[in-house]
Amino acid sequence: MRDIPVGNGTLLVNFDDKYQIRDVYFPHVGQENHTEGFPFRFGVWADGEFSWVFSDVWERKLCYLPETLVTDVSLNNKQLGIAITSNDTVASHENIFLRRVCVSNLRSERRNIRVFLHHDFRIYENNVGDTAFYDPETLSLIHYKKHRYFLINTEPHFDAFSTGRKAFRDQDGTWRDAEDGELRGGPITEGSVDSTLGLHFTLEAEGDFEFFYWIAAATSYDEAAKLNKHTLERRPQRYIEQTENYWRAWVNKNETDFADLPQKIVDLFKRSLLIARTQIDNDGAILAANDSDVTERATDHYSYLWTRDGAFVANALDLAGFSHLARKFFDFAAGIVHPNGYFLQKYNADGTVASGWHAAWDVQGKKQLIPIQEDETALVLWALWQHYDKYRDIEFANRMYRRLVISSADFMVDFRHPELKLPKPSWNLWEDRRGIHTFTCATVVAGLRAAAKFARLFADPDRADKYETTAEEIVGAMKVHLYSPELGRFLRSLQFYDDDYYEADATVDASAFGIFYFDCFSPDDEMVVGTMAAVEERLSVNGGIARFENDGYMRTAGSGTSNSWFICTLWLAEYYIARSKTKDDLAKALKILEWTADQALPSGVLAEQLDPVTSEHVSVSPLTWSHSTFVATVINYLQKLSSLDDGN
Repeated sequence: MRDIPVGNGTLLVNFDDKYQIRDVYFPHVGQENHTEGFPFRFGVWADGEFSWVFSDVWERKLCYLPETLVTDVSLNNKQLGIAITSNDTVASHENIFLRRVCVSNLRSERRNIRVFLHHDFRIYENNVGDTAFYDPETLSLIHYKKHRYFLINTEPHFDAFSTGRKAFRDQDGTWRDAEDGELRGGPITEGSVDSTLGLHFTLEAEGDFEFFYWIAAATSYDEAAKLNKHTLERRPQRYIEQTENYWRAWVNKNETDFADLPQKIVDLFKRSLLIARTQIDNDGAILAANDSDVTERATDHYSYLWTRDGAFVANALDLAGFSHLARKFFDFAAGIVHPNGYFLQKYNADGTVASGWHAAWDVQGKKQLIPIQEDETALVLWALWQHYDKYRDIEFANRMYRRLVISSADFMVDFRHPELKLPKPSWNLWEDRRGIHTFTCATVVAGLRAAAKFARLFADPDRADKYETTAEEIVGAMKVHLYSPELGRFLRSLQFYDDDYYEADATVDASAFGIFYFDCFSPDDEMVVGTMAAVEERLSVNGGIARFENDGYMRTAGSGTSNSWFICTLWLAEYYIARSKTKDDLAKALKILEWTADQALPSGVLAEQLDPVTSEHVSVSPLTWSHSTFVATVINYLQKLSSLDDGN
């Protein structure tokens, strides 16, 4: 699990809950994790005693300075008699990770203190062929391989350093060398290497010592040296202050009227925008989650763009007034769409196709399959129209219509079951089954209606008619084939075992919220009311909502209860908002927003799931989709509140 990420869209640095740097992504968010999740250690030697801050003897509080992407960290070791406060950030517009550290003496005598900072780079995501060395030109430590350079320095200048081998035979690394308070390694090491630097100082009785530490990330030695020089000339404290000011201005640029929302909801709204920004690459990819711990159980990770997640996040950013980020996402999407008009499962931050498990070949039927989740295509068009409708950038919209909308909408028109008139089987949004899913159908309706609006806008009436007609046919077919009068609610899906044989899947699934959210049916329609009542009744878990009945993903052994998901819980709030006729009706939605704020980590981070027994965060964190859904739900709440105030 990850806490307090800091980044600028090119360089992303993640910490774990022990205040260890665990991920360093560069030059794309989510692509090239130059640590592979191994920790950078931070230790203190005091009068012959040594302790790493990951030890349980340290009390830790990991937060951010309000409305910023600058951390506010407190570390306290009563046994050692040392307290530390730290501020970490990545410069807003340069690829420099910066840290301010203040070490305080809790005892009433003068003491000799040494602080050690350790670096376990695995450049290009492997530990073969790295070099770590002391550079007399820049007076810094540098790790490099090929086109990746990481320059490390401090002010005042560090007093000792060591480079050495790690994870090789019986060598743990230079961090072991630090535990006696001395560093004895060499000035250069190649292969599987690490490094540690030390600062030595005296603390007066109950006195303090402040220093600054930074890592400049670059694609060449000259660039790294230039960033280091710039930091020294500009002063690291000023860099941190300017970055703090930038993010505070950024998150408040739209001056949102939060009405009478509780402060904890306002705080999480702003924190969610900031955290979401750390997960968005400057080239437009919106990454699902950058938490490398997941590789231990899955041999893969979440550092990918799923265009479904991306579309939801882009829409939330649009609602909150951050159109430039959404526009970059749509441009990115237009560059990766398949020539046949659909999106594959997921993509890397540089636009290349990522790993996947959706087969393109039916082994038993001996025929080709289209390996997609069709909602990923439909939702991009839906979000794109929402973007245009709010900001009216006609030239951008015209470019997207030609590059993206036509091919995707034409694909969705053609990709239909000949008898059922519904979209053909594809994978669902949870990626665990193939069929015709209620959620997918709802998104396809929304995507086709969006395409029709674009076609009308650009005087393309034949296409507009075709897209509108298809959308309405799907809505009609949903009533016939996906709604169960006996159950009084929508089915989850028609589960296909091959293209000719399927069964109704009546599992209650939170994604059914799509039937009203995408305007297929009114939130007051009895079919919707019955469906959402089942979601609330069957999926409630300690204040939250699970994905679907008997969901075993990441479930605690023996608990027998599925985990709640932040996004699913907030979808129920969206239903309450959509149905509200008076301010009092909004109380249920407000309760969910407050519950979400209460469940966030002290830093404001939201994971993917919550354990139903311990309420601990589960799976990856932060999950970008969790934060964007909170943002969207708050905006929709405020818009409904405003409309009720106006008497509309």
